[in-house]
Amino acid sequence: MTGEEWGIVLLSLQVSLAAMAGALPLAFVLAWVLARLQFPGKILLDGLVHLPLVLPPVVIGWLLLIAFAPEGPGGRLLALLGVSVLFRWTGAAIAAAVMALPLMVRAIRLSLEAVDPRLEAAARTLGAGPWQTFWTITLPLAAPGVLAGAVLGFARSLGEFGATITFVSNIPDETRTLPLAIYAALQLPGGDGAVWRLALMAVALSLAALVASEALTRASGSGRGGHVL
Repeated sequence: MTGEEWGIVLLSLQVSLAAMAGALPLAFVLAWVLARLQFPGKILLDGLVHLPLVLPPVVIGWLLLIAFAPEGPGGRLLALLGVSVLFRWTGAAIAAAVMALPLMVRAIRLSLEAVDPRLEAAARTLGAGPWQTFWTITLPLAAPGVLAGAVLGFARSLGEFGATITFVSNIPDETRTLPLAIYAALQLPGGDGAVWRLALMAVALSLAALVASEALTRASGSGRGGHVL
């Protein structure tokens, strides 16, 4: 691995961590709404949340480009704050977060649905309010699943390509994450060595994240199995 390639790895980790951290609060709220509430249009909301899984990533990148262009709603809002995400690593993090959001929502939703409602009911009969029940019963039981969703989102962010290159292009030292660097190396004569090194690093990082996510998911299941009302 050359110094430039290690820089690509560090940028990829930076983008993926930022995407995970940015998407996690929204993913939890959406998962909670879908798991616990009944309302008209719930199926439509569920479909919209999972739309990035089935849409071509290029379409997602194009929509982000429209939204965060200087004349777009997101671009105008950020302009008031003196911030721009176009052709910057923060834009790459936004693209990765959007693509990872459905996987995070699904994992967190499953963990919330698996919490035994009898435990929450017992807490309320003992005088606990809704927030106290949430912080002392619901969240601790769902926490391994929430963490598994976060790690899964991180792994998905590491592999994001189509939305990123459409939204923020492929700029060295700014938006060139591992998938984009592999693509760029494939276009160069004699770039096979770099492709192998970067691809193996991508496999190692993604596999480690997936193993961690699976371990947390199993911990979540065994932890809930140990609670008896």
